[in-house]
Amino acid sequence: MKPTTGLGDVSTGRGRSHLCWSFTEIGEFAAKARAFLAEGLADGKRVCLIAPGGVDELTDHLRALPGFDALRERGAVHVRSPDGMYGADAVDPVEQVRAYSAETDAAVAAGFTGLRVAAEVSHLVDTPARLDAFAEYEHIVDRYMAVSGFDALCAYDAPRLGAAAVERLAALHPRGNVDTVPFHLHGWGDGGAVVLDGDVDLAAHDLFPWALDRAAAHWGPGEVVIDARGLEFIDHHGLLRLAELAGRRGLTIVLRTSRFSPARVVEALRLDGVRVERAA
Repeated sequence: MKPTTGLGDVSTGRGRSHLCWSFTEIGEFAAKARAFLAEGLADGKRVCLIAPGGVDELTDHLRALPGFDALRERGAVHVRSPDGMYGADAVDPVEQVRAYSAETDAAVAAGFTGLRVAAEVSHLVDTPARLDAFAEYEHIVDRYMAVSGFDALCAYDAPRLGAAAVERLAALHPRGNVDTVPFHLHGWGDGGAVVLDGDVDLAAHDLFPWALDRAAAHWGPGEVVIDARGLEFIDHHGLLRLAELAGRRGLTIVLRTSRFSPARVVEALRLDGVRVERAA
């Protein structure tokens, strides 16, 4: 298994606007959030810091932004509590995307180019049920970001949550600073396609089915195209998982890849519901 690049070049390229950020102490998160939101301001976006704490504490995290007082006065900089944006319980994935869509539309109506948030949301994934719901949301909102003016940095407290939970969430983001996940399953493909990149091999046997089920919770019906041009390798277990999902959900999964081996394996195993197409 070859680890994915993780951080890579987070200022350019596909999925640059949706980052998974693992941190170990709050000052580390605050520094990254400031840098991320400063980029949004430079792009003409309204920005918002969402994190536990009072208004004054959150405001202090952003005071180092150049021209902070004037930016806040004209509504370019906001701070919010997680409960105020997400609620106190497990998120409703579809309703949460609708909420951010409305916030993005409001920002555009106010003269901004879109909305960029940096959110510390560890408490929203601290139980298995919350983690499942938020993972579904991460994939839906990722696909929304790919076609909208909404950007987000999703920050997770690694000591609090543990490496396994953070890696699960990182696998559903196109980019970030978690370099131990073997693949990324995200929504930044051309023409609305889902993207699968990296390696689906022995190291991914537990993670891939979990990520696939959460991402696919809102796929379909009909064909789902997976842009796998960045997929280095997928073993027969991974292809079997795709076929099982297709059967359960009544889907046809179209895997577009430049690799020859997936088509050979699908044919040899006679896997229904998966069609491999040669990518340019």
